[in-house]
Amino acid sequence: MVIRVVVADDQAVVRTAFAGLLGTQPDIEVVGEAEDGAAAVRIAAEHRPDVALLDIRMPGLNGIEAAREIIAASGGATRALMLTTFGLDEYVYDALTAGASGFLLKDATFPELLHAVRVVADGRALLSPDITGRLIAEFTRQRVAAPPARSVEGLTTREVEVLVLIARGLSNGDIADRLTITAHTVKTHINRLFAKMELRDRAQAVILAYELGLVVAGSGAGGSGADGIRAAGPDAGR
Repeated sequence: MVIRVVVADDQAVVRTAFAGLLGTQPDIEVVGEAEDGAAAVRIAAEHRPDVALLDIRMPGLNGIEAAREIIAASGGATRALMLTTFGLDEYVYDALTAGASGFLLKDATFPELLHAVRVVADGRALLSPDITGRLIAEFTRQRVAAPPARSVEGLTTREVEVLVLIARGLSNGDIADRLTITAHTVKTHINRLFAKMELRDRAQAVILAYELGLVVAGSGAGGSGADGIRAAGPDAGR
């Protein structure tokens, strides 16, 4: 299966470089390039890509708003992978709530770029410890002054435990070891949790856990990277 990708960045050098690198892979096809968010939305509507690689900050319609429109128009079929720099980290939370599935630094290596696109295209969340560990905790903590729109009512005690461990960066295998249950049972709990809370992926689960106050900054346990959040591994899907 060929992964269809749209690349959007207002910096022509960055855009062309990423598109060129992705185009060298037999399993990836760059179906369009865009210089801003509005163009990205138009191109995505025309080509229906699997992944939209979007710079967070672009003139006019920014990458976050573009991601929101692209995801909504595709019914979630197109996944958004955000390009960011350490200087723009304050946008991470907004991008996640807009539906972004992951983040990639603009100075990422070629293998990191390919891995990110393939992970997101596969329906998994890419939560890089270099970006999201500290930031999701910090910016979500700032947002929870208002009462959360959802609660854990309706979740079993075990499902709440699994949600907390997801937010702390544990893979399915790690969760199974921590709770002394099988990996299959973990996956069952995750599927039920996602269905009850209407979560699309682990990125949304992380946001929910912080919004509900189930995990706070500095409480990571067992994960790598700041605050225990780490990239989703091969077994990290639902």
